[in-house]
Amino acid sequence: MSSSTLVSLPSMEPKDKNTPHLFDLNKLQREANIPTQFMWPKEDMVGTDGVFNEPLIDLEGFIKGDEIATGKAIELVRTACTNHGFFQVINHGVDADLIQAAYREIDAIFGMSFDKKLSFVQKPGTQVGFSSAHADRFSSSLPWKETVSFKHRGMNSESDVVDYFTSALGHDFENAGRVYQKYCEKMTELSLVIMELLALSLGVDRSYYRNFFEDGTSIMRCNYYPLCKNPGVTFGTGPHCDPNSITIVHQDQVGGLEILAGDKWLAVPPRQDAFAINIGDTFTAFSNGIYKSCIHRAMVNEERGRRSLVCFVGCKEDMVVRPPENLAVGSSRVYPDFTWSSLLDFTNNHRRTDVQNLENFFPWLLSSQSKVPA
Repeated sequence: MSSSTLVSLPSMEPKDKNTPHLFDLNKLQREANIPTQFMWPKEDMVGTDGVFNEPLIDLEGFIKGDEIATGKAIELVRTACTNHGFFQVINHGVDADLIQAAYREIDAIFGMSFDKKLSFVQKPGTQVGFSSAHADRFSSSLPWKETVSFKHRGMNSESDVVDYFTSALGHDFENAGRVYQKYCEKMTELSLVIMELLALSLGVDRSYYRNFFEDGTSIMRCNYYPLCKNPGVTFGTGPHCDPNSITIVHQDQVGGLEILAGDKWLAVPPRQDAFAINIGDTFTAFSNGIYKSCIHRAMVNEERGRRSLVCFVGCKEDMVVRPPENLAVGSSRVYPDFTWSSLLDFTNNHRRTDVQNLENFFPWLLSSQSKVPA
């Protein structure tokens, strides 16, 4: 992998939590000169080399049990995940009207006053609430975006998202909570279908991975990337791998999602009928390193703001992450056992996510365990 393709992120450790500085991007978006905290080193601003054009994976036949369609889907997933960890699915069972309703609620949420957003700001060490460029955690190479994140407890919850919206944003946002409750439920359903497909593509029992995720907790995140008059110096999200298992992404018609395939950054054209699937670090470990964690980034747009809906699918936090026996014969384990909660703690509280999460995580984990009294 070319050294010019990947970035070496500065300010990797969390900033001093006693000196938070939050930016109102709605005020900054039309300024030609953006704050220096958002500027990335010039050598990191590697250009886009093409367009991602691999085949879409049609889930309809797989869901219905069609053997030919299932075989084709398995082959496409296996190829994608061993090469770069990214694929797109269509005929996924998520209604287009629900997706558009979720986008309408994004507009209402990010259209609120900055003071209102700060009333439910994300607290240090947590995963829910409003964040302005993650500036509460980091002091340089900030992403040009605002986010709102909330949890969904998989198949075991009936109203957790609604409850969050009414408690954090007020009863005026109860309908938004209902929209996202339904959306998260559909993401859970889709994630379990994807888990079955991944299992079959790896040659393990169809339900093997599904069993780890039916009662897991996922993080739903609404992203808003305001227009940026100086897009050549910053990212909407810098190059990184997701630490969770898989990520399900829907991007609006503006586009901006890019993946690293080989040594080239490829733009992923937006499709309203498709969801993008990123393999994350935890599933890389679940597959014993066979499937790659997707390196991806988000670009900003000079003319238009951009939105995306992102579901970070996670297993139970105390789940021990280890591959099935047939993927780790003898002593050929690529990664040692770990719990999802420990990796989550590492990326939430100790190090900024980048393209080497697992490589940096295990030395930290070993050091942390050695400090625990016997």
